[in-house]
Amino acid sequence: MATFQELIEKYTNDASRFMVIDGIMVHYRDEGHGFPIVLLHGAFSSLHTFDAWVKHLKPFYRLIRLDLAGFGLTGPHPEHNYSIANHVRIVNILLGRLGIHACHLIGSSLGGWLSWEFALRYPDRVQKMILIDAAGFLDQKSIPLPFRMARTPFVNKVIKFAIQKNILEQFIRQVYFDQSKVTPSLIDRYYDLFTRDGNPEAFLHLVNDKHKDNTKQLKTIQTPTLILWGAEDRWVPIEFAYRFKAEMPHARLVLYKNVGHLPMEEIPHISIREATHFLTTAEVTYDI
Repeated sequence: MATFQELIEKYTNDASRFMVIDGIMVHYRDEGHGFPIVLLHGAFSSLHTFDAWVKHLKPFYRLIRLDLAGFGLTGPHPEHNYSIANHVRIVNILLGRLGIHACHLIGSSLGGWLSWEFALRYPDRVQKMILIDAAGFLDQKSIPLPFRMARTPFVNKVIKFAIQKNILEQFIRQVYFDQSKVTPSLIDRYYDLFTRDGNPEAFLHLVNDKHKDNTKQLKTIQTPTLILWGAEDRWVPIEFAYRFKAEMPHARLVLYKNVGHLPMEEIPHISIREATHFLTTAEVTYDI
């Protein structure tokens, strides 16, 4: 397991910054110029999940992305508060300190859940939203394997030792349809940042928290929304893509065949085209 200093040296760059919120050093990156876009990653992940998209968008937008509490270089919350409401609150504090009062919001998986919850709380601050294989429907029948494992009583005592690199590799292979995209460097990044001191325990707290189901409020969201979904997603089933589309009054759905849970990683050059068109189109039309 790498030391924190080794992780800092390996996973920060000139755009990396740290901000103290709730006693934790939130790692974020602020780069590019233009109207702000905020990007929120999913569970097991980090701000690096958007690397390819950021390269494309940076010449045209100001891009803010962060390692959420309990993930990446940010690390665990001192009070073990990983509720959706607290994640949203931390994002709101960070944006306030950066002087960002309006933005586009892009979220993947857990980050998608945070995005639409943020839009519920601060509707005037989100101009457009992109949800990528977003979470939020609390269906016990479709819980991914790592989340089921984390709910096993004895796992909390051994998670540091149970999540070896070969096991994490299997989790990563579940979220990719094209297995050739699962490279050694990708596995290293996910393993290094997931096993950062305190992050495995934070994942346990996140998974075992009693999250409130706010999906009945999706119909109140007026934010223009693009839903992107990998049709072969094994973590958040495609049925939820259709549910988001049905519940949200101003949403358009795009499905990608032969793609898994992370379109922005697995097919970055294809998925960014739809995202860019949505963000740059003044008049947004929706499926009927």
